[in-house]
Amino acid sequence: MTAAERLAISAIVILASIFPVEWLPVGLQLLHGTDGHLSGKQGQVLLVRVPVQDTAAVVAGRFRGRNVAFFPEFRPGESPGFLALLGIDMQEEPGTHGLDVDVRLNGEQKVLHYDIIVSKEQYAVERLTLPKNKVDLDEKGLERYKAEQEQIRQALAEDSGSRLWAADFVEPVDGRNSGRFGSVRILNGQPKTPHRGEDIAAPMGKDVVASNDGIVRLTVDHVFSGKGVYLDHGLGLYSMYFHLSEVLVKDGEAVKVGQVIGKVGASGRATGPHLHWGAKVNGAWINPFSLVGLPILNGASAHRASVR
Repeated sequence: MTAAERLAISAIVILASIFPVEWLPVGLQLLHGTDGHLSGKQGQVLLVRVPVQDTAAVVAGRFRGRNVAFFPEFRPGESPGFLALLGIDMQEEPGTHGLDVDVRLNGEQKVLHYDIIVSKEQYAVERLTLPKNKVDLDEKGLERYKAEQEQIRQALAEDSGSRLWAADFVEPVDGRNSGRFGSVRILNGQPKTPHRGEDIAAPMGKDVVASNDGIVRLTVDHVFSGKGVYLDHGLGLYSMYFHLSEVLVKDGEAVKVGQVIGKVGASGRATGPHLHWGAKVNGAWINPFSLVGLPILNGASAHRASVR
């Protein structure tokens, strides 16, 4: 994917209160939208920055029933603030929705309210023909699939309480985009769940690297996704790597950005060697390419060092 294409699917927004910043009594609520608004399409990630001056503050958000984790971010020469990655799910209902940001400091509370304007993305339609046993599961296969989904649910049930990454996000493998995020897939004439990641065609056995620092939350060999790795990057952000020929990491292992975690393959439900790369933040499925190039790191290391 080119830099221009990545920019087109990324949304970068700086939020600042349009009213003077004053502390409000606990429990006092404002109308939605009083502190500004931002917009994005289904499947995008929005970079939200809230101007909070004190590193001791606790900042947390809620969007459509999902938790939004904030972390302190300070850049030389700029006012301090807190950042969050706000995921707009690939099937988010279009329209205007409220983002509530709760700021607590020294026993006091300020509640900020923003309008998030979600617009509909135009997804492609892909028609694929696969062996029948790769599309329609028998009773035994269906039981296996349900057990695998429960395994994933349990492994990703709790978000890590801290940010685990400290570098820019990178693409996990060089190759050709062979399956677009969000595309409606019709397999052997049957409509299926929209595609939750990007497929990158690459030679069998090519290195697949971690898109950022994190913890290996789960390694699998599942009926549809084949051999795969789930990485936990902290604060509700996960990335997934499927259809591998080899998995080179273990559950619970800490990995660094660019570290080889597996090899390109065609395991599971696949028509040829490729990597399925997925990402999920705040419980929302997003296009993983929207993470690449986000300007969120300037001054991050210096800030962590200065507050120890």
